[in-house]
Amino acid sequence: MPATTIPNASAPSVEVPPHTTPELNHVLKHDSSVLALVVGHDRIYAGTQDGEIVVWSLATFQPIHRIQAHKRSVMCLFLSDDESLLFSSASDPIVNVWCPRTMNRKSEIYSTWDSFGDIFSVAYSSQHQTVYYGAQNTTIQWVGLDDTSRIVAQDSTSHPDRRNHRFFDSRAVGGASTPRPTDERYDLIPRSHTVLETDRRAIKQYAHYGYVYCMLMARGVTAFVEPDHDVLLSGGGDGTIKVWQLGGNEVGPDGTLNGLREIMSLGEDNAESVMSLSIDGSFLYSGKLSGIVELWDLDTKQKLRVIKAHKGDVMAMQMGWGYLWSAGSTGTASKHSTAHYGRYQEDCSQNVSQKYQLLTQWKAHEGKILACAVSNYEGREVFITGANDNTVGVWVVKNPPATETSEHPSPVVDEDMMISSLRDFVSFKTISSRPEYAEDCRRGATFLRTLFRRHGGDVEMLSADDNLHHPVVFAKFSGKLEPAEKRKRILFYGHYDVVPADSRKGNWNTDPFQLKGTNGYLYGRGVSDNKGPIMAALYALTDLMQSKALDSDVVFLIEGEEESGSRGFQETVRQNRQKIGHIDYILLANSYWLNDLTPCLTYGLRGVLHATVCVESKNPDLHSGVDGSHMVNEPLTDLTTLVSKLKGPRNRILLPGFYDSILPLTPEEEARFDDITTVLMNQSPAENKSGPDLKTSLMARWREPNLTIHRFKVSGPDGSLVSSHASAHISFRLVPGQELDDIIQSLKTYLRHEFDLFESENDLTVKIDNKAEPWLGDPDNAIFRTLEEATMQAWDSLFDNGQESQDAEPAADGKLRKPLYIREGGSIPAIRFLEKEFEAPAAHLPCGQASDSAHLDNERLRVTNLLKSREIFSHVFRKL
Repeated sequence: MPATTIPNASAPSVEVPPHTTPELNHVLKHDSSVLALVVGHDRIYAGTQDGEIVVWSLATFQPIHRIQAHKRSVMCLFLSDDESLLFSSASDPIVNVWCPRTMNRKSEIYSTWDSFGDIFSVAYSSQHQTVYYGAQNTTIQWVGLDDTSRIVAQDSTSHPDRRNHRFFDSRAVGGASTPRPTDERYDLIPRSHTVLETDRRAIKQYAHYGYVYCMLMARGVTAFVEPDHDVLLSGGGDGTIKVWQLGGNEVGPDGTLNGLREIMSLGEDNAESVMSLSIDGSFLYSGKLSGIVELWDLDTKQKLRVIKAHKGDVMAMQMGWGYLWSAGSTGTASKHSTAHYGRYQEDCSQNVSQKYQLLTQWKAHEGKILACAVSNYEGREVFITGANDNTVGVWVVKNPPATETSEHPSPVVDEDMMISSLRDFVSFKTISSRPEYAEDCRRGATFLRTLFRRHGGDVEMLSADDNLHHPVVFAKFSGKLEPAEKRKRILFYGHYDVVPADSRKGNWNTDPFQLKGTNGYLYGRGVSDNKGPIMAALYALTDLMQSKALDSDVVFLIEGEEESGSRGFQETVRQNRQKIGHIDYILLANSYWLNDLTPCLTYGLRGVLHATVCVESKNPDLHSGVDGSHMVNEPLTDLTTLVSKLKGPRNRILLPGFYDSILPLTPEEEARFDDITTVLMNQSPAENKSGPDLKTSLMARWREPNLTIHRFKVSGPDGSLVSSHASAHISFRLVPGQELDDIIQSLKTYLRHEFDLFESENDLTVKIDNKAEPWLGDPDNAIFRTLEEATMQAWDSLFDNGQESQDAEPAADGKLRKPLYIREGGSIPAIRFLEKEFEAPAAHLPCGQASDSAHLDNERLRVTNLLKSREIFSHVFRKL
């Protein structure tokens, strides 16, 4: 090899433009270390220390498959170029061939050589239809997938599980061999369609004088072979890189096949082990121990550069978008500029003033990063890392903008704008119940106003005359396909305020106001209630506007005090009624499914009446020992006695005529409850009561009223006092047919009458704190029918769309015939008010799952549900 001057890139001499560290988009957690990664066009494949292969969706980050693939650690994964075959090697030592879509095991490959050890690397040549694998015993072996002569019986005695090992299965006279380890997980490994036994002659002995840690399959990378021929590259524990020509079935002098012929050997024996390889045109990068990356030219066999990339070992590397991405044993990942050879030569050379510079380095994992991959997905550049902290990190690459002098400007590729906007939205601490967050609420409203305007909305901030409450964000988006007088107008109602979230108590796993994606879910306060659904509705609308498919006008009314009883909302809407204009339909999305499996549509909510009942003495607080006697009317005694008269046996509320106006149960509604009961019992029989008991429980919570006594408060400090003031906070949950004003008047009259019977000297007051009317929609109207159609289309895999039916009871294949129509026990103050104010029907789409933990710690929303909600809103906005 000619002598070459080797510059070191660890100390740049020219200032490099700043490069943004990739943003952590999602974290995928597992039970054991992630040792291997490959990525397809829409899926991530991970091999783990416990022998599993886990497959996640790149769209939703939901797990698609989790397969017990090997008995021991999965050391390497390889995906064929056409993504028709997935190869896994392990320390079994077995190589498996999988269908990447179904994860059916097509073939199982083994060697008949003893002392074979772990299979660290595997590669596949589609040109030769041959699998190559490198092992701990320094060999590379190969077998053709189309070589029928290598097929053996499933129970072949030559299989490593069944043949005797010269060392481990040996025994002295009168002794016994060591029992082979067993594990119930082994029974979970899928049975392979075929078993291939590698020809003992298909072997390259001492391919390296050390373990064969890594391999690459490439084409057209060196002038020493034809440009359309596959070559195999391998890196070993001896510090060398070998380039191999493939093909040939002749038997050589040593009795082995000549299917692997060494073209070149790069590096020196006894150097640092080569742990990873990456290629860009004829340039080969080798990642080594001690943080070294070496750059080789495969045309000249020259080492061009040594890069000090990490403090620890370089365990994984990938070329992507003209940059070298590397990951090390210290948990850091790095991005280096390169010579921009190959397909990315024109992409980003204008951004880097000197080659092989460290552009950014960041702490990606708490453990050793053992694998990485790159992918372009839906316009996003994605860098993926796997580590022994049992996680996979999905990083969105944000490249710097092109300079003004660039001849080839490169667009900035960002993560999905909806999730990016949601990330920003969640960061505002819009807690309406706490005055100290008033400014955050205003800033959250301003953010929303700016976002609506950016997407083409006509936006105003609405407030009542007193201007005491957080503003209502009012945005109008106009359809253009019909004249204004012919366009329908849809009102989407939501709220940007949230309930408090205190991470200092240690109950949140993440910062509640920093959106974090983990295992297919987005975590953060308000992500499910109600910021996520607002973003889904906005970006559904944006999709329609960009495709010029929006026929109707869509109006957003997003308030800032829903979590505080919608204070000021009604006054604001009434004062701006003319500005808002007429409305044909009302849509909201502020609740959740009954479980985590079944899409639902909500057509009814209970109302609520919160009241404070107070009894007060003219005397100050007294000492019960000094002043207490039967002659003193104690406020707390009066209050508890009075409140006890609100309920009778079996929790029946004793207000006169309280139940008289409740709407009767119709046959149609009872059928809906029967559908719900059937579905829930079929899906989770162990979690539910008997069918009749479950139905009765649901009806009691959804369509029957209730009274709750929340708490008592007394004046004075703790101790032996007769408090001068006592109050009780109570609430009524009301149902359709019960009028709020009638219940309020009945409550005050009843309590006054009962209190007068005490002949007490104390004073009674009843204060109404807040109220919301019950709501009952019509499941047969146009908006619900459109929602049903949209839901079934978005969640088509869950529904039996080929059969007409009036009920939601599962079909013979277990699929639903339509969404569940449900009522809920909670209350939303605005919904019935908006129906009355605009004389328009309302419908309610639950976006999240029952496990979303809204109002609780670790609130979350599944990415799949967010994306499906966007689809549903798009359908509804287009069809109504």
